[in-house]
Amino acid sequence: MDGEITPEAVNDLLEDDDETLRVIDIRDPTSFDRGYIPDSENVPFHELPQRVEAVADDDVDRIVTVCPHGKASVQAARLIGSYEGCADTTVESMAGGLEAWSQECGLELVATADSSSNPSTSAVGARTASTGDDSGSDSDSDTPDAPF
Repeated sequence: MDGEITPEAVNDLLEDDDETLRVIDIRDPTSFDRGYIPDSENVPFHELPQRVEAVADDDVDRIVTVCPHGKASVQAARLIGSYEGCADTTVESMAGGLEAWSQECGLELVATADSSSNPSTSAVGARTASTGDDSGSDSDSDTPDAPF
């Protein structure tokens, strides 16, 4: 693992076409569908060991892992970074996770079409929430349908 990257820097990289970036969201599919960083891929943490080879594609310059608070994504980045196919790839965890992406940076998350048709989960990026842990559970959130 090469360290952590700020949400602002991830956003800048998403807008930059000079470097190939893969954003890996390690939450469960239901949480991912509620709201995710544009162009990110959902690879639940428990599936990562079996899918690390596919994630660590040789054509990618940089991989950024994300989770609700930026804690579990550090472990995911370490796992990906330890894969021998990632020797030339920068592997980072997004500092502060999705909470920092939406609350501190004011950046929006996008929701899947199925999720956006549900009024309780639409406008996910405009909503703020706090969660208790990185397990994907939102039982401690301030809102009933927190995106993470």
